[in-house]
Amino acid sequence: MDRLEAAIQRLASALDRLESNAETRLRAAREAVSTAAEVELLQAERDRLAARIAALEEESRVLAGVTQEVENRLDGAIAEIREVLGHN
Repeated sequence: MDRLEAAIQRLASALDRLESNAETRLRAAREAVSTAAEVELLQAERDRLAARIAALEEESRVLAGVTQEVENRLDGAIAEIREVLGHN
């Protein structure tokens, strides 16, 4: 009976180790899935922000052009006013 009990204990111990390893691997697999989902969300957010930055850069270029045009018109208007004032 001692050999049978020792074998049963070894089997129980082996099953405990197997169960512990399975739980550890399952936990690691769940964390990997969670991490992968988080990475995917972060990549989508990065893409969205990159698109927004590109749109803002384009808007900045357009505004710089408008600003230059307004500056040129103001310079022209000031020159005309000075000319008119100079003739009087």
